[in-house]
Formats: sequence, C-alpha cells, structure tokens
Amino acid sequence: MGNVMKIFSGNANYPMAEEIADYLGIGVSRADVRKFSDGEIFIEIRENVRGTDSFIIQPTCTPVNDHLMELVIMADAMRRASARRITAVLPYYGYARQDRKVAPRVPISAKVVAEMLMVVGVRRVLCMDLHAGQIQGFFNIPVDHLYAAPVLIDHIREHFEDFIMVSPDAGGVERTRAFAKRLNCGLAIIDKRRDKPNQSEAMHVIGDVTDKVTILMDDMVDTAGTLCNGAQTLLDHGAREVHACCSHPVLSGPAVDRLNASPIKSLVVTNTIPLQENARNCGKIQVLSVSTLLAEAIKRIHNEDSVSSLFV
Repeated sequence: MGNVMKIFSGNANYPMAEEIADYLGIGVSRADVRKFSDGEIFIEIRENVRGTDSFIIQPTCTPVNDHLMELVIMADAMRRASARRITAVLPYYGYARQDRKVAPRVPISAKVVAEMLMVVGVRRVLCMDLHAGQIQGFFNIPVDHLYAAPVLIDHIREHFEDFIMVSPDAGGVERTRAFAKRLNCGLAIIDKRRDKPNQSEAMHVIGDVTDKVTILMDDMVDTAGTLCNGAQTLLDHGAREVHACCSHPVLSGPAVDRLNASPIKSLVVTNTIPLQENARNCGKIQVLSVSTLLAEAIKRIHNEDSVSSLFV
C-alpha cells in the first residue's frame, strides 16, 4: 500500500478524530469498537492496514480504563494486521499525575501505561500538555509533546487587557511563567497547602493582584477545588475579577457545580477531552479546538518533517 496514512479512533473523542481527518483531507478509517455484555472490549479493524502509517486518536479520559484498553487492544489488532507504524495520539494522558512515588509501596502508574503501549506495538506517541514533561522518559520510543499554548494565548490576547497570569500552586509556576512571558504581563502565585488527594486549601498570594483582572492557569481542571479556592483567595487579596484557562477539562465529581457557585467568570478549555453534558450546559465554560494543531503534527510525522518547528 506504500506510505499511506490512516486515522483511527476509539470511543474517547470521535469528533476530534473527525476534525483531524477533515484537516488532512481523509476520512476516519473504519473500526468496530464496542463492548460485550460483561464489559469486555471488542475491536475489529474494518479495512486493510498492511504497510500503513496508522494513527489512533484516543485521549485516555473518563472512563479512563475503558479508553486505555480500547487504545491498547486497537494497537495490538493493527500490529497483528501488519501496520508499518502505529502512532498513539493521546491529547490527554490518563494516569499522568501518578508519575513518581510519593509514598512507600505505591506504583508509578504513568510508567505502567507507557510500558503497555510499547508492548502492544505502538512505535510513536503524540501527546499534549503532559502533567509532567518527564513522562516522555518513560517511553523508549519517540514522543512528540505538543502544547495548547498557541491556541490559549491567542484567545487571551484577543479577549483580555490589563491582566495578570496566576499559577494556582507552586507546581504550575513554570507553565504560567511561560504564558506571562509570551503575553508580556505580570505573574502571581497562590501558595497552596494540600492535606488529602483531591482536596486543597489556598493560603496566600505571592505578587500584587490588587484591582487587576486575574487569569488562573493550569494544565487540567479535575474536581475544580484548587481553581475555585484560588479564585476566592484572589478576590480576598483585591483582584477585580477572576478568569481561568486550562488544557484538559477533566471536570469530574462536583467540578461543574463548584464552577457555577464560584466567583470565576469564565473557564477556557480545549477539546482534548470531550465535555460531559453538565459541563456543556455550563455557561462559564468555553471550548477552543486544538485539532488543527494535532492534525498538523500528524501530517509532519507522516511526512518525516520537523514537529518542533510548529512552535518557533
């Protein structure tokens, strides 16, 4: 079949796969992805992939384990069908927060996911805004790491003025500082003390936010506790209004209710993870598409061109 490119998708984010395929001028290739009545996942690739450059678009978002198994089994099916190269496109990398041992006798689950993908025949990974860039080192295969920054920065430039970027915790300072530098604006940091997983307590603000429009910046919003506590802290320290942006809208549990009840005026996210119905109905959430960015990277990988030049 020569050097033919094919785009496949599991059930995690089919609309994104369609957007990517449209940009590339091809359709999403046919695959049967469904469950048996006992919950086991069944995959059948419905067209010839022998000798092809195959890309599987599959963020491992909620339900994480189902979508991860779809990805792993689909890659195995393609390997056994003699695909020339299998690239896993993970706009959102599930288990990324478990990237190191934080206590005795705990796993490094982000590494386990990497091992699974390599074992079933994935030969390249394309991902976006990893929770920790070092996860690239868990793979012994090429990893292309994209950033949603160009899309988010353009939006911020267009819609805000006289603002300051705020990191909701010490861990996000580097990411937020990069945004502040590109936007030529100030930077503030919220000093947060966390007692239990998925629970956070915001303390005080490093930097002057008095009478400023503040934009909280994070890589993902999960239960939205950090974000909402941070927003209240900023207002307590004299901020005029609070907005937020992130790459990955995980938005699990009470996240949407918390956002609705919080003083956050808007939350800008990308489409790496499709929104659940309650999030789609939330007037504060606005979705920007990163499909073009991913599609351009896929095209360059297929043509053996530079991916890093996307960010120059």
